[in-house]
Amino acid sequence: MTVLTRPRPAQTREGSRPHGRGFWLIAAVYLVALAFSTVPTPLYPLYQRADGFSALTVTVVFAVYAVGVIASLLLAGHVSDWAGRRRVLLSALGLEILADVLFLTGTAVPGLIAARFLTGLGVGMLTATVTAYLLELHRAHRPGATSTRFEVVSSAANLGGLGAGTLIAGALAQFVASPLRTPYVVFLVLLLLGVVAVAAAPETVVAPAVRPKYRPQGVRIAGRDRVAVIVAAVSSFAAFAVFGLFTSLAPSFVAGTLHHPGRLIAGVTVFVVFGAGAAAQAAGGRFTVRGRFLAGLLALAAGLIVLATGMVVASLPVFLAGGAIAGAGAGILFKSAVGTVAANAPGHRRGESLAGLFLVAYLGLVVPVLGLGVASRHVSPITSMLWFTGILLALLTGIGLLNRWRTN
Repeated sequence: MTVLTRPRPAQTREGSRPHGRGFWLIAAVYLVALAFSTVPTPLYPLYQRADGFSALTVTVVFAVYAVGVIASLLLAGHVSDWAGRRRVLLSALGLEILADVLFLTGTAVPGLIAARFLTGLGVGMLTATVTAYLLELHRAHRPGATSTRFEVVSSAANLGGLGAGTLIAGALAQFVASPLRTPYVVFLVLLLLGVVAVAAAPETVVAPAVRPKYRPQGVRIAGRDRVAVIVAAVSSFAAFAVFGLFTSLAPSFVAGTLHHPGRLIAGVTVFVVFGAGAAAQAAGGRFTVRGRFLAGLLALAAGLIVLATGMVVASLPVFLAGGAIAGAGAGILFKSAVGTVAANAPGHRRGESLAGLFLVAYLGLVVPVLGLGVASRHVSPITSMLWFTGILLALLTGIGLLNRWRTN
């Protein structure tokens, strides 16, 4: 049974103020929650030295996180459409806080796997919910305004948070005592403050008179233009494949193949990618819809080529330049995908549709990285990176041709 819900009305000047304040509070919570999800990234080499596990184990630990995200999107990504945005967000933050406590208890692989799975569950509940929540808060605060502020802020909080987590964790691991504990203490405090922020924000969903029967979400994205939705979904897959590379194996590449083992360098490497993505998303608002898509597609393809070149010639500057270009392209592509799905989906299925988009995106996060992890047992990192680049370039070519056919 489909139950229609609608945003809580807030059209008066007085009523819009809490929604304006709530918009920025929820954006800050989004940034902190996603920053926490990448805290382990620059620390993986330290975990490897502490427990002696391989690069494949790193990819398994990372993949468990993505499995948690996917499971959560399927089971709870659509629940906030009728249960309310705040209730789901508080539950998601609770899972992340529990994961943080597990990270603080030790470095053994079973504990890491459990903590990463809980983090994934929290992020899966949070991503689609927050994206829909921010759009509704934006519309309630600025009735009749364009969605530009929502698109820029939500995308920047997403990628900015992912990059900030690695930078903060890398810096703390480099310069403070207890590098495998201090970052989690800092983020435990920030996550607790996030709970307070969510409690202070206004709800935007009116609970239905009759609570619908729960059922897991189907893998579907609502929208009038089905080809545009397919292009958006595959674009998000490709973008997150690059992000997955940098949040799992890139620090090991930098420390091993490129011979730069410092934790701060590992954090900076990942931050460059996500920072470039966030900056490109902000600048991409000036482009037309078609121009934004093409710019993202071409930048991502060029960045992958430069990235692979950096691996072949063992040059950290070239590797970082490729990461920045690819990150910028991935950021623009993902922003284009979110904007397409949010604009095409009907209001009562917006959370569900965004959850479907994030589901496809997180499949892109885990599947290619698992392939790289398995390949690392049989071929060199450089060879596996060249295969990764070739496959993604072929996928991007297919996306471009499909979009060209749609617009002609």
